Amino acid sequence: MSDLPQLLRAERSRLVELLTELDTDDWEHSTLCPSWSVHEIVAHLAAAASTPTPIWLLTMIRSRFDTDRHNDRLLRRHLENGPAAAIRSFQATISTTNAPFGALEAALGEVVVHGQDIARPLGLPLDPSPEALRTVAEFFARKDFAVNSATLVKGLQLCSTDLDLRLGDGPAVCGTALDLVLTMAGRAQAADCLEGEGAVLLRERLGALA
Repeated sequence: MSDLPQLLRAERSRLVELLTELDTDDWEHSTLCPSWSVHEIVAHLAAAASTPTPIWLLTMIRSRFDTDRHNDRLLRRHLENGPAAAIRSFQATISTTNAPFGALEAALGEVVVHGQDIARPLGLPLDPSPEALRTVAEFFARKDFAVNSATLVKGLQLCSTDLDLRLGDGPAVCGTALDLVLTMAGRAQAADCLEGEGAVLLRERLGALA
């Protein structure tokens, strides 16, 4: 079994290294997460990693279970003092294990996916470890949590071209483990890189969600 806290620390540390190299303008750059800038994603990650489950639940209730409003309320306090403070806030969470209901796989998925939301539009390399990708891919294919990932790929077989990884049954969808993970998280740009009999159906499902 994977050491989830260790994987989480490693991926957070990897992202912090990338963030420390960004220019001032990069922090307001658009990302693969349409409504958020780089700064807002980092604030979201810092907020998510520093919020215990009881507070997370309370904020959800106060937001009437509107996840967009919930996320916005949590991240705002990490935006107030600028990018340098946002990095420090995120860096302070590297070793924390806060996650709603203890779902560390979901926390790992957030770091992996949001890291790519930042890195890809900026044209920067950010390569998650194979074990982190395997863990997140298996979790996303098994369970709907923050995203409806399992529902999205139901009845399809996911075939990684760079890891020994096959998930599910049905028409094949083939691509790198990272592109499969990003697609399950709803990133249409990654879905465009996938091939196989099931790839067209998967892109149609994503289009219906847009």
